[in-house]
Amino acid sequence: MLTQWFDPTADMVVDELNRRGVPVFRCDPGDLPQRLTLNAELGMGWAGNLRLDTGRTLDLAEVSCAYYRRPARFRYPAGLTDADQRWASRESLRGLGGVLHLIPRWLNHPAAIGRAEYKPIQLDTARRVGLDVPRTLITNDHKRAATFAAELGGRVMYKSLSTSIIRGPDGDAPRILYSTPVAAEQLDPAGVRLAAHLFQEPVSKSHELRVTYVDGRMYTAQIDATSDTGRTDWRADYENLTYSVTELPPPVAAAVCRLMDALNLRFGALDLVVTPDGRHVFLEVNPNGQWGWIEDATGLPIAAAIADALTVEQERGHHD
Repeated sequence: MLTQWFDPTADMVVDELNRRGVPVFRCDPGDLPQRLTLNAELGMGWAGNLRLDTGRTLDLAEVSCAYYRRPARFRYPAGLTDADQRWASRESLRGLGGVLHLIPRWLNHPAAIGRAEYKPIQLDTARRVGLDVPRTLITNDHKRAATFAAELGGRVMYKSLSTSIIRGPDGDAPRILYSTPVAAEQLDPAGVRLAAHLFQEPVSKSHELRVTYVDGRMYTAQIDATSDTGRTDWRADYENLTYSVTELPPPVAAAVCRLMDALNLRFGALDLVVTPDGRHVFLEVNPNGQWGWIEDATGLPIAAAIADALTVEQERGHHD
């Protein structure tokens, strides 16, 4: 399991695997070089191990499946210049990352995660597999953005293309950039010009869905917001949300399966809007999304499903 040491969601999976008696090796790749040591030698294939400063060692040949969660960046001892740290990070990424990429089974493979995180790719793929997708514009052209807003009645939804977390200067608390309604007259020419921006048509909401997909299983939670802030972006107002267990209509569920197959993802957290007239509109899929709070709120057995996905090949091997 590749994740940060403080990761309560990953803890849920570790606990489930421990209950099943499945061996787990957990490490944060960002601990290289201070707490993590890599040894890999090429013969008929790559062979070697990872060793933690606690003494625990993992033989890479014994890995049945790797769970990629949220590893941290490489961290270095005091005294290295910024330039040296950047060089060491590139070398470690290519070395450790290259060896780990050869592990045959992943949930999800880092390369698949990297590709799926491009929103233009996932939105186009969702459209092609038959999901309903909002009209979307990506641009740094203020005039085109203003025209697009005018075509949609004068307002658009602005959404980030990458992380929604903005980190300020040292000492400043990180801020979250939520989905934001923007009127045409609010579009600043200089600001739009600075970067690519994603603008979408506003979608009327009855409620929203968070679908946690694990190897073809779909655990669907309905999210109802009781505040205007939560109805705009439920992440902005958790205190005024209620959750209930529901199911996707079969045609939508089938399209979700096609989407995940096309993106080569075994796991994903999908967000959809259900409109007042019953349309299911796809917003995005996070190939490494959070799900722990959904299990806590609804009782959906997501940790158990992930444990199944991590051990299915191992169990088959015991039966062969």
